[in-house]
Amino acid sequence: MKKISKKIILFFDKWLITPITKLILFITDFVKNNGREIEKFINKKQTLIVLSLIFAFIVFFLVDQNSDTILNKNAEVLYNQPVIAEYNEEAYVIEGLPTTVDVTLIGRTSDLYLAKQYTSNLSVSVDLRGLTPGSHKVTLNYTQGLKALKTIDYKIDPSTANIVVYEKVSETRELDYDILHKDHLDSKLILDSVDLSRNDVIIKGASYKLEQVASVKALVDIDDISNPKEGTFTLKDIPLIAYDAEGQPVDVEIVPSSIDAQVKITSPSKEVSLQIIPKGELAFGKSIKEFTSSVSNVTIYGEESVINEIDSIPVEIDVTNLSSDKTFNVNITKPSGVRDISSKTVSIKVTLDDVITKEFTNMQITTVNLDSNYNANAVSREDSEVTVIVKGSSEVVNNLDPATIRVTVDLSGYTTPGEYEVDVLVSGDDLKLSYESKTKKVKIRIEAK
Repeated sequence: MKKISKKIILFFDKWLITPITKLILFITDFVKNNGREIEKFINKKQTLIVLSLIFAFIVFFLVDQNSDTILNKNAEVLYNQPVIAEYNEEAYVIEGLPTTVDVTLIGRTSDLYLAKQYTSNLSVSVDLRGLTPGSHKVTLNYTQGLKALKTIDYKIDPSTANIVVYEKVSETRELDYDILHKDHLDSKLILDSVDLSRNDVIIKGASYKLEQVASVKALVDIDDISNPKEGTFTLKDIPLIAYDAEGQPVDVEIVPSSIDAQVKITSPSKEVSLQIIPKGELAFGKSIKEFTSSVSNVTIYGEESVINEIDSIPVEIDVTNLSSDKTFNVNITKPSGVRDISSKTVSIKVTLDDVITKEFTNMQITTVNLDSNYNANAVSREDSEVTVIVKGSSEVVNNLDPATIRVTVDLSGYTTPGEYEVDVLVSGDDLKLSYESKTKKVKIRIEAK
């Protein structure tokens, strides 16, 4: 060891220490012997300029190298990069895996520029093949293309994911439909029927998801029909949505994902009359002789089941204390269920006359609203018929058909056999007249059948 150590010391002394010592002594002697010449040389203007340029180039070179390292170091964030999962989609369902991630690229500006040229083919992948049903923590990886750029650092956010793997099951469910933007149809049009291209679909997913599905519906959008009118239209690629019991969408696979449908649009209509109804008491001694209406019939539009039940539309006018002829402008109110009406307003002229009174004798009384388990009869002949007093214009009263007068007793609520005194009610078809019975009450006997 001593010999080896001695040789190492002699080696460094001969080739390092001795040459350096000689160089220092040479420089010292040179400066000592030529000090004046060196001082003169350094003080020359040309020498100072040359030395300044040399030092400037050295400083520039050092700064440029450091700034290139510092300033060109940058980061670029690529947002919402797609995540591609590799697994058997027919056999399994994956939950908890993000659909997109953010990728941060770190490196020199020039390298980042080159790296971004690859982003059109960039994808973040995760290999789930071989995973069994259950919970797993997986790592997200880059495509190999970007990894080829060794000067770039990459970071993924998030870089891992906690996922759950479920076995995929399937069920057949009945298909229904919902109508979107139905109110955008013209008020005269009715969506008569929707005929779907199939009646059922297959839903696929985790078993607990399929248990949440309460209905699967096709979303038939009226706005998809260009210029809707009467006729039959074919709608293509109608989307299907699965809903739970509360009407919230459930994320399951639906096969097929869309269907076609035939949509029939109709415009049911019916012409009905206006029934003018005067309200209130006329001035004393006055009666209504005639109604003259600018519109006597209107056309109503709506569901057939609704408009078929309507024969006339009531239009009320207030004649309280009216003592002379008058014209009323009245809005026509649409009956419930009617979508549109051909006329919205009507002008009604009321012509007055002096009032007269006429009696109609032996008007038979009929019962209404009697329970089907009972029979009702008048206690006496006097209780079976009455005299009706009619008041109105002489022209109207004298032309009145007695058959249009109805005398009734309302027996609704009478469900116990016995004798009862009930009110006599009188009405007539001609609303320009007033009707009343001389006898206000009659006795009726109710018996069980």
